[in-house]
Amino acid sequence: MPNKVVTTPYPLIDADPHAFRVVRYFRSSDYATWAAGTAAFPAALYFWDMADPAKVRLRTSFRLGGFLGFLGGFLLAYQRSSFRFWGWSENKREEDLDLAELSQRAAEGKPLYGTSSQPEWVQGTAYRNSAWSQLKFHAFPMFNFVNHQHHGTDAAKYGVKEKELSD
Repeated sequence: MPNKVVTTPYPLIDADPHAFRVVRYFRSSDYATWAAGTAAFPAALYFWDMADPAKVRLRTSFRLGGFLGFLGGFLLAYQRSSFRFWGWSENKREEDLDLAELSQRAAEGKPLYGTSSQPEWVQGTAYRNSAWSQLKFHAFPMFNFVNHQHHGTDAAKYGVKEKELSD
């Protein structure tokens, strides 16, 4: 299956970044989004209760609201970070971090995107399932936890030689 090529206003860093890498590249604005999501859900419940008071205690509702806000805030922050990897929003900081990190891995002779004990067909299936999954968080949250070689970028920019690419 050919990769879908999307023209973006900023450079593509990684078409299917590993979940831990997306979280490692969070900005402070992503953490603020996560915190705002965590606080917004119980706050909305509180203001809703002020407008239409309930006759029951809302302690459990607030706790559940806080938990759901925590999850929703995380998914929104994760999506924002993924958009920067895809080049959909400004990503100069991530581009510099990516170049430094993967150039160092290439200089050390390590595979750019890690190694996997999974067979190639499993890696390909994992890529096809997780590619663009950040756009479908509302239906089914799915993250990329498999190291694979399908990232849509040229490995030569990190200093990888042609011979290493063919191995």
